[in-house]
This record gives sequence, C-alpha cells and structure tokens, in this order.
Amino acid sequence: MKSAQPHLRTVPLQETHAEAICNWVYEPPYDLYGWLPWPQMQALGIEFGDPDVRRQQYAAVVDSAGELIGFAQFFPLVGVTRLGIGMRPDLCGQGLGTLFMMPIIAEAKRRAPENAIDLEVHVWNERAIRVYERVGFRITDTYEKRTPDGYRPFHCMVFQG
Repeated sequence: MKSAQPHLRTVPLQETHAEAICNWVYEPPYDLYGWLPWPQMQALGIEFGDPDVRRQQYAAVVDSAGELIGFAQFFPLVGVTRLGIGMRPDLCGQGLGTLFMMPIIAEAKRRAPENAIDLEVHVWNERAIRVYERVGFRITDTYEKRTPDGYRPFHCMVFQG
C-alpha cells in the first residue's frame, strides 16, 4: 500500500490468500478475530478451508498491485447477504476502513442485488462500528450471540446505502 489513496477491488479468494489470512495476528482485544492454522482449516474443511465455500462465499480485497489488503465473506441468508470482514492487521486503525468497505459493498450488491446487506459486530468494537456507520450501515438490533468464550453482545447493522 504505497499510495495515499490506493484503488481497492475484490477478486476471488485464492488458496495463497487464505493461507496468508491464517497467519495474521491481531493485537488485543482484536486477537479474537484470528483463524486456525491453514493446514488445520484445510483438514477440517471449514470456512475458506473448504474450496467450494471459499469460491462461493469469499473474496479477497487487493490493491492495484494485487497486494492482499483483506477479505470479505458474503454469507447468503434468505433475502440478506451477511458480511464477514477482515482487514490485514498492520493496516487496521490507519483510516483505510471506508476505502476498504466500498468494494465489499459493491461486490455484495453485484452478487445479490435484491438482497439487503447486513453484518454483525461486537458491541465493544467501536472502531469498526464507526467505519460501518460512515459507509451507510445502521444498528438495527443488539443481542447476545454464542462465541467460543460464551455469550457476548453484538449489534446487527444493516446497510442503508
């Protein structure tokens, strides 16, 4: 990411992207967003470790040089595309959130133009919530959701465009 305003776009999430994502390490409290090691993801066939799920639901976000910036999951629900989003840890908190979200929203619309777009976010993740609000998401619900650490509060945010 050399330029001040890089051009970001989505591309199919390749195995090399998936392996790189599994090596990302986030600082606390964001460290809960890490993934299992890539060989384990493949062996279990979970999330982007399953080639079919990777092809159908995931996209990489890259800059104009093809450098991996992050990823998005486009999880299909009835009438809704639920986003799962991850930015490369060294780029988090650097003011790139809005730029990062724009191609993800465009891809969600391209994949299922008739669907609403939503996402879930931990209520404590104010940094992400501010970005989501800046690009047009609004909190529509707050609820407890089961996590590996027990039940935790989440906001559901819906894209209002």
